[in-house]
Amino acid sequence: MPWSTRELAELAGTTVNTIRHYHRLGLLDEPERRYNGYKQYGVRDLVRLLRARRLAELGVPLSRIGQVGAGDESTPDALRKLDAELAASIERLQRARTDIAVILRENAPADAPAGFASVASRMSEADSSIIHIYTQLYDEEALADLRRMVEVDADAGAVGEAIDALPENADDATRQRLAERLAPALAQNLVEYPWLADPAGHLSKSERVTQQTFIEAAVELYNPAQLDVLGRAGVLAQEQLRPERGKAPDDAF
Repeated sequence: MPWSTRELAELAGTTVNTIRHYHRLGLLDEPERRYNGYKQYGVRDLVRLLRARRLAELGVPLSRIGQVGAGDESTPDALRKLDAELAASIERLQRARTDIAVILRENAPADAPAGFASVASRMSEADSSIIHIYTQLYDEEALADLRRMVEVDADAGAVGEAIDALPENADDATRQRLAERLAPALAQNLVEYPWLADPAGHLSKSERVTQQTFIEAAVELYNPAQLDVLGRAGVLAQEQLRPERGKAPDDAF
């Protein structure tokens, strides 16, 4: 007994549109037609459709079903490649679930930078934005260090809020006070994470791209007064470290 397109779709647990799509891709041959012009499918069509559906369930892309279903000597390699792709997808999904759990637990913004949900509440809007950009510029080891910097800096929240609220016409004295408050934390970070002074080994992009991107992002995200405070704090941090770096080994005892 021949089946119509709708009946074939119901038997295979799919849709009429899917069958039509398979026809366009060449996964199903065009069947004979009845006297009234309607298509009529047989057992071979049903089996071919079910085989294609099975490969699709395994994750085989429609464009590769013909090749994999042919069962030639390339099929094992195609399946191994597919298995590796599925493993990578599972890993991505597991990371996404872990991230979602942290976001919910910490009541963090859903769009917090990847891996920073637990500390997102301690970062200003500008700092969060710059971290988003950092995730594309630095490797995982550097990003892990950046997370630790935020976690251990108890005063960062207050200083960060003050810098975030700083108007672009802030007076010189205010800028200097904020720079002096920020400098010790910067100096400590330079001691604990020496790569900050020479990050080349932790870049995922070229030094030129990283520098250009950082400069453009900083100018866009921070106003002139905030940039001035960050610059002054960096200079002060270096000055605080200079005496320590100039000590002879015996001076440390």
